[in-house]
Amino acid sequence: MDMLHIGILMILGIGVFGGIIGAYIFQRLHVPQVVGYIMMGLLIGEVGFGIVTAETIEGLESLNLFALGIIGFLVGGELHFDIFKKQGKQLFSILLFEGVLAPLLVAVPVSLVMYMLTNNTKIALSSGIVFGAIASATDPASTLNVLWEYRSRGTVTTTLIAIVALDDALAMTLYGIGTTAAQIINGSSASYSTELLHTAIELGGAVLLGFIAGMILRSMSHWITSPEKLFSTAIGLILLVIGLAAAFEMDVILAAMTLGVTLINCTPKRSEEIFATVRSFADPIYVIFFVLVGARLNIASMPIWLWGIVAIYVLGRSTGKIVGAFIGGRLTGATPEVQKYTGLGLFAQGGIAVGLSIMAAHHLGDVMVNESLSLGDMIIFGVTASTFVLQVTGPPLIKLASKWSGEIGRDVTEEDVIETWTVNDAMKTSVPPITQGTPLTHIFQIFSVHDYTLYPVVDGENKLKGIISLDGMKGIMISPETWDWVLAADVMAEAKKTLKAEMSLREAMDYMRDNSVEEVPIVDEDRHVVGMLDSRSIRIRLTEEVVRRREA
Repeated sequence: MDMLHIGILMILGIGVFGGIIGAYIFQRLHVPQVVGYIMMGLLIGEVGFGIVTAETIEGLESLNLFALGIIGFLVGGELHFDIFKKQGKQLFSILLFEGVLAPLLVAVPVSLVMYMLTNNTKIALSSGIVFGAIASATDPASTLNVLWEYRSRGTVTTTLIAIVALDDALAMTLYGIGTTAAQIINGSSASYSTELLHTAIELGGAVLLGFIAGMILRSMSHWITSPEKLFSTAIGLILLVIGLAAAFEMDVILAAMTLGVTLINCTPKRSEEIFATVRSFADPIYVIFFVLVGARLNIASMPIWLWGIVAIYVLGRSTGKIVGAFIGGRLTGATPEVQKYTGLGLFAQGGIAVGLSIMAAHHLGDVMVNESLSLGDMIIFGVTASTFVLQVTGPPLIKLASKWSGEIGRDVTEEDVIETWTVNDAMKTSVPPITQGTPLTHIFQIFSVHDYTLYPVVDGENKLKGIISLDGMKGIMISPETWDWVLAADVMAEAKKTLKAEMSLREAMDYMRDNSVEEVPIVDEDRHVVGMLDSRSIRIRLTEEVVRRREA
């Protein structure tokens, strides 16, 4: 047992460390990092050095479910209802056409080729229907990973996030219909009504479960004030949702996504901190997930003729996504960028498709294509190989779609601005300094006229001598009759800390946070006052700059 734990820990360590190295290499080649993760998985999997076996991957299935749940939760956090109010008609039109045309362009040619190979109508129709149903699925993990990596923001990015989220539910529905049809064609006792009811329960139950969990987390966020406890509560609920969804055979991603959608729309301001913390925590989970995706891809023993089916699958699905998205966008008056580039961003296909192929194999494992290959194994082999091709080619095409639509680098955040600014960019220069000889009467007038709570006190050469704050003034118990002869030098406090204009804003903000300081004087080398830095105006300036950069 101890050796088992040590082995798994070593595999996780190799996966994260190796995945980061692979990502760095591919990023240097201007290829999205997710491809590096998958390639590292291939190296340590059975196709490569065999460090990770199929049994090990099966033992880490819980980690995969957790990763899918985190992905679903973060996808849900991007789906504000305002998006559907503004673009709902376009989104559902694009979803309908790309989600139906891609399966159709896979199902028809696959059925024809399989009939030519087997001369069996039942096998041909079953193969085409199941491959077509699975072709609808799009991988949200790698799609979002690329969009976040390149800081994409805009109409195309918003459309892609919404479509990949909805594609999961559509793929599950088509899969349920397609698998049932294949079983009936091959003489199974399955019925359409039973299977469709089962699919409806899976999807509806996942939505209901996620909604209930989202409302619970919303209520708890109002009385849990500690960010750490709120984050722990969110992770606990996500784990609970994943566990219940898996136990009742519901769609894990859809349940977690509904949790995220409920939270971001019911309590947007409070939930932003939760999503930001989960996103920062999720990176190593993503790395492990994609490394295991690569390690799972075992295509060495696949029949040669099946590569022809893979080629048809990849070409038909890709064409359907591009053409379907274009038609759906064109019919609803979407922007030219959405029409042309949305389909290009829907190429990636991953864990969901492989999972559906495994489920299909359970239902169709007894149907034989030839003496040595069952229909279930053929579906697993074909989808696995197609996933490999699409996972390698998909992320670069997502990057290309974002680049051609002009949306790369537009998701500017306050952190981006902070890293590039100095104190000089954020400080206020309009704060009037108070000379040492200013009487208290005039000082009170300055406080009543200007909207500042702290002022520097200077000598005749504008050199800093101290500070006067509103809180400090409240503590001065002097009769109003003395205000004319009590001077600033008599009531000022020592300026214990000053900052320089050329200092990085990050360093200045860290100092202010660590010392619970709201306002700090800014001086030059000779202690001449050049401005003031305060927390409130910093946030206002950062917000303005973020808006300006995004618009630019």
